[in-house]
Parts: sequence; C-alpha cells; structure tokens
Amino acid sequence: MDKFEMDLTLLEDVLVNFLREEAGKVGFKKVVLGLSGGIDSALVAFLAAKAFGPENVLGIMMPYKSSSKESVEHAKLVIEKTGIQSKTVEITPMVEAYFNMNPDMNSLRKGNKMARERMSILFDNSAVNGALVLGTSNKTEILLGYSTQFGDSASAINPIGDLYKTQVWELSRHMGVPHELIDKKPSADLWEGQTDEQDLGYSYRMADDILYRLVDERKTPAEIEAEGFNGEIIKKIVRRMQIMQYKRVMPVIAKVTDRTPGTDFKYPRDWSV
Repeated sequence: MDKFEMDLTLLEDVLVNFLREEAGKVGFKKVVLGLSGGIDSALVAFLAAKAFGPENVLGIMMPYKSSSKESVEHAKLVIEKTGIQSKTVEITPMVEAYFNMNPDMNSLRKGNKMARERMSILFDNSAVNGALVLGTSNKTEILLGYSTQFGDSASAINPIGDLYKTQVWELSRHMGVPHELIDKKPSADLWEGQTDEQDLGYSYRMADDILYRLVDERKTPAEIEAEGFNGEIIKKIVRRMQIMQYKRVMPVIAKVTDRTPGTDFKYPRDWSV
C-alpha cells in the first residue's frame, strides 16, 4: 500500500466539515482565498465551494506584470468549474512603487514583497466581505518552510496543511480539479520561469517520501538513507526543517508573568470566559 494512500471520499468529507465547523465557531459563513492558478489554491477553492456554497466563496486573482498568462487562465478554470465569486486585483502598481525605491532588490526579496502584498489584499477583502481568509499551504511546504512568513503562509484556517503535496494531487483528481493544474510543474509564479522543485533542488515526491519517514514514521536520517535515499538530499531536508521552524510557530514571547500567551495560556479558538 502506498504510504500516501487515503480514503479520498472520507478525506473530502472531513475537510469540508472542518471548514464549515471552524468558520462557524467564530461566526463566519463566507471565506476568501487567493487564486494563483496553482493546484493548492484550486483544491482549497473546491473544498470551500462545497463547504459554504460557491456564492459564499470569493477567489481573488492577484497577478503581477511578469505572472504567466497560464496562471491567470488556470485560475479562471477553477472559477468556472466551482462557480465561486471572483475578482482580480493587479498588484503591479502597488509593489512597483516599492521596487523603484529599492532598485537593488533581488528576486527573493521581490517575491516576498509580492506574497505579503497579496495577503494584505486578502485580509482587507476579508474585512470588507465579512469573510474568513483560507490558507493554501500544504504539509510539504509547511515542513520545509517553503513560503513567505506573513505572506502566503498567513491565514485564519487551513484545510490542506496536513496533506503532503502528493496527497494534494490525489485529492484534486478525486474532486475534479482541472487536469491542466494537476499536470503542470508547481510554481509560486514569483518570477518568470520559476518552479518550486527547481528552487528546492529536489522533486516534491522525493521530499514527501523523506518527510513522511522523518515526521510520520519518526525514522532517523541514517535509517532513511539505508532504504536507498540520497544522503545529501536527506541532510538538506533535515537542515531546512530545522532552520525554518520559526515559520511554523507563533512569535516567541519573553516570559515575565505566570501565564504567558502561547506558553502557559493555551486554549483552542472556541475558548471563552
């Protein structure tokens, strides 16, 4: 049996109910998410449409001037297939003003700035529409820290954060996400020609196979290497997980009282006085 194999019908039901229940706990019946034209946001859009009804889901396309036309076209395919509400916010004039003030910015800095601009737009639309912001980061990205802190990693609730990329592809096929999005190379579309796997230096499937053994099976790097995996790639993944830990937690707060938020004062979101 494949390590990533799951009952997809059951998984779909669990995630749809998760969205409905978690949003309802805090009084929301509408949600908003960014539509990049990629597989992760597409899957979240499909789940949200089923959880809340397409009329209560707003997908926002936020292209930059160098964004591929394919990304916008694929985002529109998701809108057409799900029937969700949509709008387009061109971020070029917003971020270009900052880029012009900092002409020495490299691609990484520009990509982070664009990611945070997009999240700012989502949260503003959240306020306007009374809609909760949905996250679209998968488990692989979260473990590897392959996201922009307070950018694409920010959200109120995330239905796919415990799904490896491999499982995202499988559930997307099950739910009828257009094959154009499933079959293309994953990309954050931060700059022309950028792909996730090129940035990482290994494929998502390779990362998933190693991460599953490290995290879910709690195997040591030596045990994983003994199974035939590349030792250098294992080291890279372990190191990346370690140095990116700060992205997976709330900001560390200096403890000076008896009950510190995040240390002693820990309650689920539905806690009340």
